[in-house]
Amino acid sequence: MSRSQSVYGNEQKASTVRKAEKSKKKYIKKFGDDSNANYSAEVADNAYIGEMLGVKNIVIGKSEPGTSKGFDTDNGIIVGNIRMGFGHYRISMAMASAANSLGLTPYWMDLNSYPETTGTKVISAQNDLYSLGSRLSQKSKVFNKTVWEPVNYTGFKQLSYNAPDQKNAELMAAVFENVPKDIPVIGTHVWPAQAALHAGMKYVVNAVPDNWPMALHFAEGAVHTVQTHYAYQGYRTMNGMAGDKVLKPMPADSLVYTGHYIDDELVKNIKQDNKRRLARKAEGKPMRFLLTIGGAGAQKEIFAAIINELLPEIKKNRVALYINIGDYINVWEDLRKLAPDMYLYTKTHINDWEETKQFCADAVKGDVEGIHLFCHENIFEAVYATNLLMRSCDVLVTKPSELAFYPVPKLFIKRIGGHEQWGAVHSAEMGDGSLECRDIPHTLQMARLFLEDDVTLKNMCDAIDLNKKMGVYDGAYNAVKIAMGLKEGGENA
Repeated sequence: MSRSQSVYGNEQKASTVRKAEKSKKKYIKKFGDDSNANYSAEVADNAYIGEMLGVKNIVIGKSEPGTSKGFDTDNGIIVGNIRMGFGHYRISMAMASAANSLGLTPYWMDLNSYPETTGTKVISAQNDLYSLGSRLSQKSKVFNKTVWEPVNYTGFKQLSYNAPDQKNAELMAAVFENVPKDIPVIGTHVWPAQAALHAGMKYVVNAVPDNWPMALHFAEGAVHTVQTHYAYQGYRTMNGMAGDKVLKPMPADSLVYTGHYIDDELVKNIKQDNKRRLARKAEGKPMRFLLTIGGAGAQKEIFAAIINELLPEIKKNRVALYINIGDYINVWEDLRKLAPDMYLYTKTHINDWEETKQFCADAVKGDVEGIHLFCHENIFEAVYATNLLMRSCDVLVTKPSELAFYPVPKLFIKRIGGHEQWGAVHSAEMGDGSLECRDIPHTLQMARLFLEDDVTLKNMCDAIDLNKKMGVYDGAYNAVKIAMGLKEGGENA
């Protein structure tokens, strides 16, 4: 029985299977089928995060067909990912960082970076569709309520949603043809995990994101890791994935709670970074808010409201802002229109990675004033700038996406997609983040609480320190160890 026909003994309806097969045929008709392409695979340097995280890239199709070059089959581990928003790249960086700290060589394999392949064309088409839906959800309350929230919240949750993904992932498997099959793979999106299994990779971990269990994340044959106990229970029982029907549960050896997927550089510096946050507060130094704007500039109106609210405090040197607009330079112009006075206090850090890294390193122990805006057209730099800035910020302002799991005090603005709300719920319960602020007035209220009282920041720092002691932020290390352990112990679960 194929993976599109059944999930852990729970059979899909015949109509669901037909729909999945139709989806695959549609993409073949549109993009072709390269299943027999025999793409070469070789290891190359990563010019952006290679030095920091020990990352090497896997390059596909640049040499003679059938070629395989440069792989370390003893200490190598593949981080399989796609660029669909920043979240999956961020998880990948955490896995790479953890692997590097454990003496392994992480191989970066972005299935959305091989433009000549059918798989990349399929992923890009779905990414474009998802991005369009995300943007429309921010412009239309009706679309958000009637289409976007239900799709993200209940649609992706259904067992039937897994079938077409499994069939489509068969079109993504060709890139693994000449990758050594005994190198462990950690997929930080379900498609790389599914594709790796279709391609015959022997040891696969599927690192599940978020805190809302959804059947789209199943890659049967892999060991699934989750960041929360809530997610563990939801996936183990498959609760609500077929309406009220009680489904056969996941086998115990296919699902592991690991804790949050966090980079080694952040985890090992938690205690001293929190001490510096509290010291800055006690000394009356400017409180540093880090605003992360992704998703093609989505929610910029909320961020502009925060900037306008805090501008008087920036003038008084009570607040400093970091603003990372990712790789969307147009957002800078949009923000200037919505917050016209901000440019008077803003220093830009645009496409100068060495300067950005130096600023981040100096800010950990040094003083910071005014507004600092960061933009990098390279995706690695755009994502990792936030990671570097987190160490020296006091409060991270973000939607409750993957950043909800990071060990820094957090102010959550309104979500994009219903599944994200559970990241904020988990963070608030763990004590390291706020409730989701679903409108601008409540967002500004929370910002004022951080700034004006002595309790909010301290409570979150104390909770982060406690979580650290409990191993809550050790998920990336644990996922890497599981992947390598599969190789030592035998075939996939």
